[in-house]
Amino acid sequence: MSQPASNIRLRSARHAAGYRSQQELATALGVGVRQVRRWESENPPWPHPDLQQALTELLGQDMESLGFTPPAGRDRPDSVRRSLVGASVAAVGLAAVPMQSAVAMQPASVAADFEAVTRSHRRLYWSVAPATLHPAAVAHATLGCALLTETSGQTRRAVAAALAESYLLAGRIEFFDLRDGDQAGRKLLLALQAAGQADDPLLGSAILAHSAFIPAWDGERDAAVERMVAARTYARRGPASAEFLAWLDAVEAECETRCGNTRTALHLIGHAEDVLATGAEHASPVWLDWFSPVRLAAFKGNTQLKAGHLPQARTTLLRVLDDMPATEDKQRTVIYGDLAAVEAAAGNPEAACEYACRGLEQLKVTWYAMGMDRVREVRRALAPHQHEQCVRDLDERLYGWATTVSALAR
Repeated sequence: MSQPASNIRLRSARHAAGYRSQQELATALGVGVRQVRRWESENPPWPHPDLQQALTELLGQDMESLGFTPPAGRDRPDSVRRSLVGASVAAVGLAAVPMQSAVAMQPASVAADFEAVTRSHRRLYWSVAPATLHPAAVAHATLGCALLTETSGQTRRAVAAALAESYLLAGRIEFFDLRDGDQAGRKLLLALQAAGQADDPLLGSAILAHSAFIPAWDGERDAAVERMVAARTYARRGPASAEFLAWLDAVEAECETRCGNTRTALHLIGHAEDVLATGAEHASPVWLDWFSPVRLAAFKGNTQLKAGHLPQARTTLLRVLDDMPATEDKQRTVIYGDLAAVEAAAGNPEAACEYACRGLEQLKVTWYAMGMDRVREVRRALAPHQHEQCVRDLDERLYGWATTVSALAR
């Protein structure tokens, strides 16, 4: 038997937008499934204006492209509205992360394919040289921007979320590895735009918290605090896990430490420890791979160091070194640097140089600008001992061919 005639255009657009059944689209629109069946029939009725707008926004195409024929004398308000919205967005400069456009739609499978590459980049960050990974992440984000104009509905939101992750990764590399705060700020803004189109408040919170690091590194506490307030506001809109909330405390603690407020920072770290101990019902998002109880302890050790609590800092950091997973190569360089700083402050130049040299050896394997910054800070602190042999040996390592070229190249 032949299949009954139907509105093929609407059905195809529904599948491309990720709505596999008529019931899923009906739920998204807030109508009964019978209404969707009528729209997918051979002679679909012309929807009410509010449903026209909802259909075009969810499916990314105008009414005629969806198989509807306007009654005689009816204008096409959805097409007019789309043109006006596009013009308004361009006029205020918000088109860096594009809106939808009237082009051929990608299949729903494009979201999973795009997400798979984003996920791979996320894992590669911990082992691939940042200067190598960064161009790939940026190119992937450029592809995501193009896909946003060719997807809609659930598919578009999934692509937008993965795009936000890609821009966040690029921003993290630019700030933590390449030490370019201006570029990082621009990438994080694009990440936030994409997270908004995905309507993902937790991802938005993570991006805002990362953006707080940029002014904090320049000692601009008010700007950092404002961004952390925004990050916490977004976190309240989503099902935040205990780990995520503790990470927000840790970020704010590092910002306060950078601005000289170590007492406030230690209070925040104590609160984070309590949050982790209490737990929460929600699971952490899969992209939260940069934080753990061990990472929190690393934050604590650095803050204790900056506060002048040297015995406590030494104990905390040695425990972190013991508990740190073997895969944490980048963070290990930071811990070596902090332990070196503890010994330098305690008047133990030989021990300081030993830890600094361990950090440099690790940096040969996995470059991390934050780790190199720590070693350089230690070398400056060792200026009173610069004629001692251990410091001269450190200089030989610090200014060796491989290390110097590596630092300049990145």
